Amino acid sequence: MELGLKDKVVLLTGGSGGIGRPLARAFADEGAKVALTYLSRVENAKAVAAEIADAGGQALPVHLDMTDPASVRRAVAEVTEEWGGIDVLVVNASASGGPSPHAPAFDEIPAERWLPPLRAEVEGAFHTVQATLPVMKPRGGGRIVFMSAAIVQRGLKGAEGYAASKSALHGLSRTLGTELFEHGILSNVVAPGPVVTEGLLEKLPEEVRGRVAGLDSEGARAALNKAMPFLHFSTVEDVVNATLFLASSANGNITGNVLYVDGGH
Repeated sequence: MELGLKDKVVLLTGGSGGIGRPLARAFADEGAKVALTYLSRVENAKAVAAEIADAGGQALPVHLDMTDPASVRRAVAEVTEEWGGIDVLVVNASASGGPSPHAPAFDEIPAERWLPPLRAEVEGAFHTVQATLPVMKPRGGGRIVFMSAAIVQRGLKGAEGYAASKSALHGLSRTLGTELFEHGILSNVVAPGPVVTEGLLEKLPEEVRGRVAGLDSEGARAALNKAMPFLHFSTVEDVVNATLFLASSANGNITGNVLYVDGGH
């Protein structure tokens, strides 16, 4: 399948680690020019950019603080000055920190703990999209992809704030899909379930981690799904491939939708 990403300019927030790193490399492998943003891990971002350059691709590390509108505008301006505009925006960076197994009961959460990450996640997405659209619309079309999580649909104890902030992105994307269709811009959400990563494995019981030691991603997924069949694990590649499709010209008419990458769980 031809994805049509060659020479497209991709702004990928949170590209210095986690799922952002393989996403950046995958876009570059398709011939896209990748601006990958970082908040504090500049060396990580430079390392990812160097990996892409060594493979013959083009990458630009860009500082972006999604809680600071001025920082967002500077990042978009830097990318536009370098490559003339933006064709694809992937809102991958998260300010809400993810679910915590040590979170207090919902009725014990203080407002000062609840509000800042919720506002940062939603307002960060707002500022990033709003700053990007003026340099995307003149390109004659574009793609926006928000990274969410499947727990928005099924819920998870201790993840109320995280789920609430990600749910807001679903509504934002749906509305953008309607408003921006006339400009040829499609907006969608990718919502993964549990993904086989080093970070996730560290949180699992030791006996479960032992079952995946030395296995490749497909083997690790199979082993984890057998050990914990109630979760339906995905690989990083599953999430990357779903994101690339929605961000590409191979997606010709899907907008305002949520693609759950969770094994149907």
